[in-house]
Amino acid sequence: MQVTLPRFDKARVIVVGDVMLDRYWHGATKRISPEAPVPVVRVNSVDDRPGGAGNVALNITSLGAPVWLFGTTGEDEAADSLNTSLAAAGVSCDLARNPNLPTITKLRVISQQQQLIRLDFEETYTGQQSVNDDLTQRIEAHLRTGQADCIVLSDYGKGTLNDIPGLIRLAKKYNVPVLADPKGNDFEKYRGATLITPNLNEFEAIVGHCPTEHDLIERGEKLRQHLELDALLITRSEHGMTLLCGEKLRTGEQTTFHFPTRAREVFDVTGAGDTVISTLAAGLAAGMPIAQATAMANIAAGIVIGKLGTATVSMPELRRAVNMVQGVERGVMTREQLATVVADAKAHGERIVFTNGCFDILHAGHVGYLEQARKLGDRLVLAINDDASVTRLKGEGRPINPVERRMAVLAGLGAVDWVTSFHEDTPETLLELLKPDVLVKGGDYTIEEVVGANLIHGYGGEVAVLEFLDNCSTTAIVHKIRSKEAVSE
Repeated sequence: MQVTLPRFDKARVIVVGDVMLDRYWHGATKRISPEAPVPVVRVNSVDDRPGGAGNVALNITSLGAPVWLFGTTGEDEAADSLNTSLAAAGVSCDLARNPNLPTITKLRVISQQQQLIRLDFEETYTGQQSVNDDLTQRIEAHLRTGQADCIVLSDYGKGTLNDIPGLIRLAKKYNVPVLADPKGNDFEKYRGATLITPNLNEFEAIVGHCPTEHDLIERGEKLRQHLELDALLITRSEHGMTLLCGEKLRTGEQTTFHFPTRAREVFDVTGAGDTVISTLAAGLAAGMPIAQATAMANIAAGIVIGKLGTATVSMPELRRAVNMVQGVERGVMTREQLATVVADAKAHGERIVFTNGCFDILHAGHVGYLEQARKLGDRLVLAINDDASVTRLKGEGRPINPVERRMAVLAGLGAVDWVTSFHEDTPETLLELLKPDVLVKGGDYTIEEVVGANLIHGYGGEVAVLEFLDNCSTTAIVHKIRSKEAVSE
């Protein structure tokens, strides 16, 4: 399924739920304790990260979407750390502080990239009505101003969400989609939600073991209808995700979608469910169809489980992963596609080399030249003149090969990452768009004679002139062929 990433900066999301602090103690392990058969960790660094609903909010804002976080914390140092981290990331917080309970904290001890133990500090907020009784009113005050396109209920069973049916009714009142990451064995409280995202274990705890795909789909659809959900998304670990859609969200005649896992290497599944629902919420808030948004969320989950601990996915990471999945990481591209992949490559610290020419008949000199150019950086962009431009430069009868064939051949070279065409006589418009690190030209030019050199130097880039190898020339080859044709006639 093709995924077109939207602009997330207008996708306004509310996250409501159990906010926690994920704290990591890192250190080296060099010996076993004489007191017990356990490793001794010499802690040398502490890393605090928002967890639970806080991690959902971070995932959303990392994609560039405005997010408001509603929840409860204690009145302690852990709450201060949470607020500082969330505010620094751009999350707007409305967190009620309860002086009678600690902020829920999960402490993990890490050594040599491995988690040795987790210690939980928590008391649930269940029954703390004095803290939570105004949660619905606070959220409605926000909804009343029309500043939300989606609501996420991040339920970790800690008691913050003590009136989920009321929040779902509130979302429907203002016609805002509401997504829930369910917990526990009572899914009735999620009745009427737009979508819920149970994992396979949570799903089977409700409907029973599903030994076949048919059983999973059949029971899933019955559950969806029973709970009056618009959609049900079952996350299935290494088996990917299965999306069941009702009439409102169906795509054509298709109501069931399966998305294979996208993880290359599973390093840590902490927070993967948060990534799924947050990416899905941002997509729906930005107007994406449900199936496309789910495909995007599946790709995002594949990124985050390759990281250690509670983590988020940035927009450049997501865009690059989407491009790789859809096969546009290399090859022929439009200007718009090229601008996107070049921006992502730069965001990952890659050095971009740009060269251009007609490349009418590919010969050994071209191949050697492109291999030399590629060695000047991490990525090589090759821009070629379109047919009309070649004719203006070389005269009638040229090009010999049309632009589509020239690009296809050049894209097959190992030295070339991306190929595009331009209709202008010079590539200056492309250079202004892409701003490569290095501009390369082949031939006997001086650097000052290279078109676009002033532009490149203006922002601190480099210009290089390389000689064509083997003294080859397309024009000479064409003349030789035509002279032989004339003799044969």
